[in-house]
Amino acid sequence: MAYVAVPTPDAAGGVTAQAGAASTDAASTDAAGTDGAGTDGAGTDGAGTDGAGTDGAGTDGAGTDGVGTDAAGAGVDAGAELAVTVGVASLAVRDLLRGTRRHGKVLAVLPDAIYLEFADAVPEPRVIAVSPPDAIRLPNAIITGLWEARPPVRPASAAECWAGGSRVMACGLDIRIVRWWDPSPVFGPLSRARLDHGSGVLARLYTAAEHAPGLAGHDGPGQLAACCASGDLAGAVEAAERLVGLGPGLVPSGDSVVSGVLLALRLLGGAISGGTRAVWLANWLSASVTCDAAQRTTTLAASLLHCAAKGQAAAEVSAVLLGMAGQEPLERAASRLLASAQGVDLAWGLVAGCRAALLLSVS
Repeated sequence: MAYVAVPTPDAAGGVTAQAGAASTDAASTDAAGTDGAGTDGAGTDGAGTDGAGTDGAGTDGAGTDGVGTDAAGAGVDAGAELAVTVGVASLAVRDLLRGTRRHGKVLAVLPDAIYLEFADAVPEPRVIAVSPPDAIRLPNAIITGLWEARPPVRPASAAECWAGGSRVMACGLDIRIVRWWDPSPVFGPLSRARLDHGSGVLARLYTAAEHAPGLAGHDGPGQLAACCASGDLAGAVEAAERLVGLGPGLVPSGDSVVSGVLLALRLLGGAISGGTRAVWLANWLSASVTCDAAQRTTTLAASLLHCAAKGQAAAEVSAVLLGMAGQEPLERAASRLLASAQGVDLAWGLVAGCRAALLLSVS
């Protein structure tokens, strides 16, 4: 069921791990409830048409504004009923959300997520995930409430969305960003012994998981792990490029494996003594798999690869990384990650990347 195993190095004693506090930007950019009469005019919304005759007529911006003139200016169905709510957004998409208003398209509407693409956004990620609090928190996610209370989406507006000015409008939701969360876990000096133990525990857990690895029986993941562990840069780059886009779905299994390897090499390898080679390898692999990812895999998977290349992880992956380092309970964090097939592929990549980082730090 598991991929080809990579030899685990003997654990040497190390420095006790110190949890670095993940920085969070608590800036409340556009608090909900401030869109009262006359406040969402040209100065705030940028549309330049909202204050004239609509908001000043005694109708609150939450009811008429954003549905009438403002929605039409954004390319959304002017007759659509919108639910105004607040959101907590990832710092990975802060530039996109704080920038000027731009149109986008809806990639997919699933029971637990809405995926929005803004093709002209530079730099990546160009895809935003909108999801409820109990869903997997991807590194490019906005977490919002009122999920079950979303109004029905009309066909004329189903493919339209826009973002900017700390606000997102899509699929019947008008989301005002009020807080930010940090997808980049921070580690102090890590103990090699704890990482060695943690990678072994996670390997046992994903082997016993309900879902099998998406590329079970394929030799690509094993080749990537072996090349990373031996420091074979050319072989690792070739193996990683073959995995990009490999597998079905919005996020192919190959992309999840590569993302897990990148995160472990960069975040865990960068926190152990002698881990500079692991970070060096992560830099090369990141440049290789992201340079043309948009042409080789799905737009969502490409955005997630760009996030992993920067050390930005889903909240559930960050919890597993902290568990591998001995800073949080690993079994509980792993059980949530391994509840999905994509999580099993990510976990496999985390173990392969962690073991490679340990071997590279002593070779």
